[in-house]
Amino acid sequence: MTIKTIVTDKAPGAIGPYVQGNIAGDFLFASGQIPLDPATGEIVGKTITEQTDQVMKNISGLLAAAETDFAHVIKTTCFLSDMENFVPFNTAYAKAFGTSFPARSAVEVARLPKDVLVEVEIVAYLGK
Repeated sequence: MTIKTIVTDKAPGAIGPYVQGNIAGDFLFASGQIPLDPATGEIVGKTITEQTDQVMKNISGLLAAAETDFAHVIKTTCFLSDMENFVPFNTAYAKAFGTSFPARSAVEVARLPKDVLVEVEIVAYLGK
């Protein structure tokens, strides 16, 4: 199987020993996205809604680089720094997906990179 690495300036570059995403067969496996501006590397937003909106923009950039969209995301894993943010997170998250929701896990974690409020990773199906 050939693995193709996704590289795009529409999502933050890797800040560690990983890649933005890999296409393996008919699937895109994307690294977790935090609310960084791809151009500056700075955190966008102070609220969970603002940060989730930026995370979804970053995911959209990765999906576009793989020539797909949110309708083809089949699984997400969502990491929240505080479950008190669950309801506003869901609102911002749902806005990105519209009516085509993937399977999902959502967990509270002790800490996220750069002390952000949210991180989301995705798996998308690229087959026809």
